[in-house]
Amino acid sequence: MAPVNLSHRRTHNLLLISKLLSLRDTASPLTLLLDSLEQPASPLIQEYIRRAKLSKVHVTLIAFETLKCPEGCDAFVSTRRKSPADIIKEVSAAYQPSPSTGPSKRRLIIIDAINPLLSSRGSDLSFHLPSFLGAFITPTNPAASKSDASLVVTYHQDVPGIPPQNPYLPSTFSILTYLATSIITLHSFSHILAQKAARDRSLVPPVFGLEEEQDGVLLGRLDKLGGTGATEGIVLELEHRRKSGRGVLEWYLLPPASRYPATQVKEIVTLLDDNILYNPPMESYGDDEEEPQSTFELGLTDRQRRDREGVVLPYFDAQHGDGPGEGGRILYDMGEEDDFDEEEDEI
Repeated sequence: MAPVNLSHRRTHNLLLISKLLSLRDTASPLTLLLDSLEQPASPLIQEYIRRAKLSKVHVTLIAFETLKCPEGCDAFVSTRRKSPADIIKEVSAAYQPSPSTGPSKRRLIIIDAINPLLSSRGSDLSFHLPSFLGAFITPTNPAASKSDASLVVTYHQDVPGIPPQNPYLPSTFSILTYLATSIITLHSFSHILAQKAARDRSLVPPVFGLEEEQDGVLLGRLDKLGGTGATEGIVLELEHRRKSGRGVLEWYLLPPASRYPATQVKEIVTLLDDNILYNPPMESYGDDEEEPQSTFELGLTDRQRRDREGVVLPYFDAQHGDGPGEGGRILYDMGEEDDFDEEEDEI
């Protein structure tokens, strides 16, 4: 039963991550990427752009930290010295669908880092984060409302957030996690392998980056662990929320872009459990393989097996009695060492 469930889980969850990254059927209107110093979100953003160009999706990058327009973006919106209202207007004007494109066209809007916006507008009571994000998904421009827009927002977990002025209001990070339909937390594959190896040996898993709590020391990515590039890749911890309220939790592995061409159409993301480094195959002992060493004999020879099968136990003969009461009779043959007591026999 277990292999069937594993096969169903693999097929279902691989189809889910393919729909999310390829923006099919608008599976996730708002996707939140949680990165850190150990694993930035830039490789995953490049994968979003690559798949968008293969699917002919219009890509708009809202740059809070990026200085140069990445390759594959159709529109680049710089936010330097601009208010949230100006950013919304410029993003809406960057996409003008023509009648030849059809009644609707998919659109991908990427915010490279939302932390600068939250830091600058943390004390501004007029700034409403849900309304700002909702303006990109459901724009007020009638021409742009015909497009199926998907929003991908990056949030740096290592950047401390500004607490709200009202202690009864939720933090901006809580609002983001509440609004997002999909949350992808990025991890370094080498760090995941090091932590799993420690847990398998019942040791304390190692920590990296700011979690080490050491002044002036940051242990970053370890992609060249062991002198090979086999540990390169990004681990995606996905939490997807369906419309029905059912959640899906899964761990994936995204290989580096150098291992596949830019025009690759076949799915490259795999389950983390299917990776041989993370989940190595268990050793099995077959008929032709040597059995494990032990202090006693684990098997029987052919002669010992025939002798064991030829032994007739006492209760077998006791079951062949002819008369009534003979079925429970016990047969016993006295030996030389037995002491026969005539008085006890008479009783």
